[in-house]
Amino acid sequence: MSIINKAAAIGGGVIGAGWVARLLLNGIDVSIFDPDPEASRKVGEVMKGARRAYKQMLPGGLPKEGKLTYAKTIAEAVADADFIQESVPERLDLKHKVLAEIDTHAPANAIVGSSTSGIKPTDMQVAMKKHPERLVVGHPFNPVYLLPLVEIVGGEQTFPEAIEVAKELYASIGMKPVMVRKEIEAFVGDRLLEAAWREALWLVKDGICTVEELDDIMRYSFGLRWAQMGMFQVYRVAGGEAGMRHFMAQFGPCLKWPWTKLMDVPEFNDELVDLIATQSDEQAHGLSIRELERIRDDNLVAIMEALSKQNKGKGWGAGALHKDYTRQLAKLAAKKTSTKAPAKAKPAKKAAKPAKAEKPTKTGKPAKADKAKKGKKKG
Repeated sequence: MSIINKAAAIGGGVIGAGWVARLLLNGIDVSIFDPDPEASRKVGEVMKGARRAYKQMLPGGLPKEGKLTYAKTIAEAVADADFIQESVPERLDLKHKVLAEIDTHAPANAIVGSSTSGIKPTDMQVAMKKHPERLVVGHPFNPVYLLPLVEIVGGEQTFPEAIEVAKELYASIGMKPVMVRKEIEAFVGDRLLEAAWREALWLVKDGICTVEELDDIMRYSFGLRWAQMGMFQVYRVAGGEAGMRHFMAQFGPCLKWPWTKLMDVPEFNDELVDLIATQSDEQAHGLSIRELERIRDDNLVAIMEALSKQNKGKGWGAGALHKDYTRQLAKLAAKKTSTKAPAKAKPAKKAAKPAKAEKPTKTGKPAKADKAKKGKKKG
């Protein structure tokens, strides 16, 4: 059961719209602000895809959707929200402007999450003059409405209690919050992706393979392993009965061989862009982006459904979380059905109200945060 009463989304691009979809499909009202005149259409397209995916997950019916409101200003969007997700473009000056406005108008006890994929929260907090302690990075992965991981990062001014509350909020909508232990640019997921992306560009640029061949090498081999175990557990198994120690002893020396161009970046000139884009167009075989999104979503649901049946029915990895999430959504859907019962039917037991966000204290800050400030100023 979600503990979010009202959410605000600032930015309705691919990531922002994905957040809107996940929140609405959990029955949470969302107020969104995006100055793009096409925002309503774009969010609507993402919602169509999200509903389609969730219907596969919940063939018995979806929960009652939350209400979506398009606000004319940031102030209007965040006015009564207890959870705010910022998803504007990756420009620090723009982040500063938007976060300053959020900080000015949002309730003092509202948690503010940023979808940034690489900017450190400390660098963003300087624009928040009232309550910088409630900002966390909440970095998701696309599509947000299906992929459960969210990286949580606190800045120098973030209170530890704010991080704990953020973890609870994200978990309540079926996500897997993982706290990044030290503040660092690009966090963990994007650093791994950046390393693979650099090497992939070199392999295509140097004519070693095409983009389609590289993708096939990934999806027919280690991509399947990573989907259910991850890098270290896969390598532990590769070490045989002796485990990780044997694997590292056997393959560790290879790391010194000059196999990779990891620290070099190929020049992003027109020639490289044309090469990559042309091969990518050929790989798509005429499928539109929306068609590819539907294929991606179908595959992701199928993979998570399969993983949810493993480990003697308990689920494995993302499958275990998926199993719990679909149960949570099914309960919400059942409540929707019960409200439509005939008038003569026995009235359904009144559902308990979801926990409300903490009321602001005399300082105007979350109660838990005030306690933390007495002993520690920085998170």
